[in-house]
Amino acid sequence: TTLFITEGDSASGSITSARDVDTQAVFGLKGKPLNAFGLTKKVVYENEEFNLLQHALDIEDTLENLRYNRVVIATDADVDGFHIRMLLITFFLQFFPDLVRKGHLYILHTPLFRVRNKKETIYCYSDEERIAAIAKLGKNPEITRFKGLGEIDPSEFKAFIGWDMRLDLVHIGSNSKLKDALSFFMGKNTEDRKRYTIDNLRIETNDVEVAV
Repeated sequence: TTLFITEGDSASGSITSARDVDTQAVFGLKGKPLNAFGLTKKVVYENEEFNLLQHALDIEDTLENLRYNRVVIATDADVDGFHIRMLLITFFLQFFPDLVRKGHLYILHTPLFRVRNKKETIYCYSDEERIAAIAKLGKNPEITRFKGLGEIDPSEFKAFIGWDMRLDLVHIGSNSKLKDALSFFMGKNTEDRKRYTIDNLRIETNDVEVAV
């Protein structure tokens, strides 16, 4: 069983229409969740979305009652989507780290591009796959860039959340310094983090990603 956590009504609607109603459920966020780093468990009860989410999963007291084997974060592949993804991961690591340690938290990957001609359609998850698809299909294929999950038609979306959907497991290594990592990335905006961001800045062009 799977619970998809999505951003906005548009994405929620697409997944809801395409899901397997017997094994898959959808939890739609109303907006960006709170940055939970450094907060106490009290915030889970005071914040409506966090409270509803823990009740949907039934993990308030113990993981033994966990309603869904897989908790899947499904956000857009853009800056806002990545930010929401990090905020959700922070929430689970801050308050329910055992859910992550026991292998229940995942990230969903959906296609960035659809490349097709009259005979064949290829869904691409990266620029490299897009370039290969264009080469395979030949001259002037139709190329669609999916800017968000809500832009994918439910009839197409069904193929991306089936038994072979692309998922990344959120994993905590045995030697992971979890507290230090959360403090660095989700804590106060320190000079060290500013420098790290500048040093690792990347700019996407049409065909390549360039490190600055």
